[in-house]
Amino acid sequence: MKNIFLIFVLSTIFSCKINSEVNKTENKISKKDFTWDGANIYFLLTDRFNNGDTSNDLNFDRTKETGKLRGFEGGDIKGITQKIKEGYFTNLGINAIWMTPIVEQIHGGTDEGTGLSYAYHGYWTKDWTSVDSNFGTKEDLKELVTVAHKNGIRILLDAVINHTGPVTEKDPVWPSDWVRTEPECKYDTYQNTITCTLVKNLPDIKTESNEAAALPKHLVEKWKAEGRYEQEVKELDDFFARTGHPRAPRFYIMKWLTDYITEFGIDGYRVDTVKHTEEFVWQEFKVECDVAFADYKKNNPEKVLDNNDFYLVGEVYNYGISAGRTFNFSDKKVNYFDKGFHSLINFEMKWNAKQMAEQDVFYTYDSILNNELKGYRILNYMTSHDDGQPFDKEREMPYKTATMLLLSPGSSQVYYGDESARDLTIEGTVGDATLRSFMNWDAINTNTDTSKILRHWQKLGRFRANHMAIGAGKHQLISDKNGLVFSRTRKEDKVLVAMNLIDKNIQLDVSTVFKNGEKLRDFYSDKKVEVKDGKVNFTTMYTIVLLEKIE
Repeated sequence: MKNIFLIFVLSTIFSCKINSEVNKTENKISKKDFTWDGANIYFLLTDRFNNGDTSNDLNFDRTKETGKLRGFEGGDIKGITQKIKEGYFTNLGINAIWMTPIVEQIHGGTDEGTGLSYAYHGYWTKDWTSVDSNFGTKEDLKELVTVAHKNGIRILLDAVINHTGPVTEKDPVWPSDWVRTEPECKYDTYQNTITCTLVKNLPDIKTESNEAAALPKHLVEKWKAEGRYEQEVKELDDFFARTGHPRAPRFYIMKWLTDYITEFGIDGYRVDTVKHTEEFVWQEFKVECDVAFADYKKNNPEKVLDNNDFYLVGEVYNYGISAGRTFNFSDKKVNYFDKGFHSLINFEMKWNAKQMAEQDVFYTYDSILNNELKGYRILNYMTSHDDGQPFDKEREMPYKTATMLLLSPGSSQVYYGDESARDLTIEGTVGDATLRSFMNWDAINTNTDTSKILRHWQKLGRFRANHMAIGAGKHQLISDKNGLVFSRTRKEDKVLVAMNLIDKNIQLDVSTVFKNGEKLRDFYSDKKVEVKDGKVNFTTMYTIVLLEKIE
């Protein structure tokens, strides 16, 4: 009992301390000025973030012993909503949350040499029209979107059109006019990357097909048992009548995925396994997403968060910003931005951060985004759920991870636990499971070092969220003499950043950004200064300065 009481007291102390730091300047995410070009997106595994409802922890008799971190751990939609209400995401400067797929997963498990695995990660679909009971209900999802929007936070779901879940004793293979079960992809040509299964026992949707396919028997039986077969069929009839699309597999799935837009008002999709499907699929998907989003806004004007278009960000595995607009398959180059994605995940950010100086990264990214990629964007990350070589696997550089990610041009993706140095080297795990431990809430609440790391992420994150110029503005080097000093400008939004500072007594030339007499604040230390003779002078105990104009 003494230990439990001590943990409670420490948790209260650290929570209050962190919230006090966060609320000191009363800066909140702006709902008036937001662009996906400068978004700060938080990516989490729904099952691994926060358990808001223990009553849904066990479903579909998923009771077999699994490999380490290969089973359901209890995280759910309610747990995410709970953390939004607590202000966790707002304090971190997050203005969008991307969560792994929440649709109903296969009921059984598979063992491919990693120990038995259940579909805790969400990428093994059984029914696109249902929310998996382990994640929650459609009512939970509706509340999540509502609460998120009230807090200026957008919601991204994860779209999978490329494949179904594996075949198990509880999960039959989909019909042959829906999927192929061989050959396995060789990844050496365009065709050997898309018209094949990603791995053994992961049926590949025939996305190239325009032939009509009947509803799979297992879905018909399931929907009838749930009393919604007639309604689902009617909606499908209406969809195909409106669009004129053939009743081919990909269009069924597009209909089911866009229902989450019209029914719940989600703001975007992160799209899985993009390069493993023909590029025209994503052009078709974008059209249907745009139609659904327009319908939602028209029917729910009071719920509209902003005037941004529906956001589509694609996972083209190994795409990097240096490739510009195309991805090279060796025998074919494909432009996935063409009438498709607004943004692609940038797989080379972690390498750039290791191999290049900060200024070189900032300059290069700014140059590419304002030239080859003008009108499009990238989503930077340092850690992810299936990248076995993150920037800082040992969590030895959590401060640099934050600084590089949150101050680089482009959108940012914070992987859950980046901000708290969650362990990525879990003993006994195989493969990517080591990247997917449960969120380390205990460390956040009781560990002094963790709370310091979190405060660094919070300060940078809120500054970024308050100033779209950080991710979406024009970069300009000011000086590299005493650390690195640069500005970012987007329309009327202007900021100046100084990092890697050596001296504590700071004099900064701000004449290219701010006018004499203007009052500024260093967001990091909360010190206020006035511009005199084009300069500001003050003392700081930190190595970073985040200057903004005080209105």
